Amino acid sequence: MNRAPSAVVPAAAEDAPFRDDVRRALSHRGNWRCGAMLAVAAIVMMPAAYAADDLAQAIAAAAPGAVLSVTPGVHHVHLVLDQALTLDGQPGAILDGDGVGDVVRIRAAGVTLRNLTLRNSGRDLTAMNAGVYVEQGVDGAVIENNRIQDTLFGVYLDGPRQVQVIGNVITGIAELRVPDRGDGIHLWNDANCVIKGNDVSGTRDGIYDYVSHDDLIVDNHIHEVRYGVHQMYTKRETLQGNISWNNVAGMALMSSDHLRVTGNQIFNNSSYGILFNYVTYSDISGNEIHDIAQERSADSQVVDGGEGKALFVYNSEFNRIHTNYLADSSIGIHITAGSQDNHVYGNAFVDNRTQVKYVQNIAEEWSLEDKGNYWDNYLGWDLDGDGIGDVPFRPND
Repeated sequence: MNRAPSAVVPAAAEDAPFRDDVRRALSHRGNWRCGAMLAVAAIVMMPAAYAADDLAQAIAAAAPGAVLSVTPGVHHVHLVLDQALTLDGQPGAILDGDGVGDVVRIRAAGVTLRNLTLRNSGRDLTAMNAGVYVEQGVDGAVIENNRIQDTLFGVYLDGPRQVQVIGNVITGIAELRVPDRGDGIHLWNDANCVIKGNDVSGTRDGIYDYVSHDDLIVDNHIHEVRYGVHQMYTKRETLQGNISWNNVAGMALMSSDHLRVTGNQIFNNSSYGILFNYVTYSDISGNEIHDIAQERSADSQVVDGGEGKALFVYNSEFNRIHTNYLADSSIGIHITAGSQDNHVYGNAFVDNRTQVKYVQNIAEEWSLEDKGNYWDNYLGWDLDGDGIGDVPFRPND
């Protein structure tokens, strides 16, 4: 009779313990094979980019001041840059944070990021996850000509100096509620930074500037956010040549002084063109603000406080508001809550449903050195033909 093959073991009785060990090994062989297959499957499923990315290795090996050309493709990385260097992306170079933490964190002065796509940061507001996070005390970083997509904060400046954020396109995480988003560009305790020529949309605020001074915010395009530019506790900031549309407010300027707000275009915002809350000693001039309609609720009722004001001046004093074009809005200018000693002159009020809403206990003359404002509904006369009405204009309010 044929016998099934069996393992060959020594026949001697003294080798019985060895035979028992072999039998136990053979009886568990199937389980061992299964375990090996599971281990191999786990390794195969892990993306190779997580194990080692050539970009991270190149950065680790780079000398200070090196210029690294980032190759096309998706690099799954969380970069921490702790020495001066430049990352310059070739077309199609993408840094992907896979929804966790910061995509790039800058810890050293003299870092430049340019021509890259950075995407998919984490979503932790407490940790301030960002596409690019610049740490406190890090000066001279340059972030230019990048596309920063689906990030909680686009660029977060945590107290550096002389940083340049120029020519970037920044979009937030659209699926999040507005209060759960971060800002496109967030400045905290910064100084002498240049924020120029960026396009920001789909974030909470476009540019949020807090406890900072002497920054230049110019030529940015900001849309589909809450406040286009939001200033809090800032000094000597320049906001010039920005275009802000389809937001709740074009600009919200609060608890700040010695601002220069000039040459901006603000239109099609739902509640405010520019909102001033406790702003002092500032110059607001040459801005074009129009089509500030009304913020309405789901049942089409006007939201309280959202009547559509080209300028809303609240508890603000000693400012110069001049040579602005304020048009086609529900309210041209609303001044209230102790806002006095402001010079309002040389402005053009055109086709506003209500030109002026003035809620004060004192009367003020809106002119400087005999120069008043242009009112398209002025019904007085100009007998001497000097282009200035002979009787004061008394607004509707």
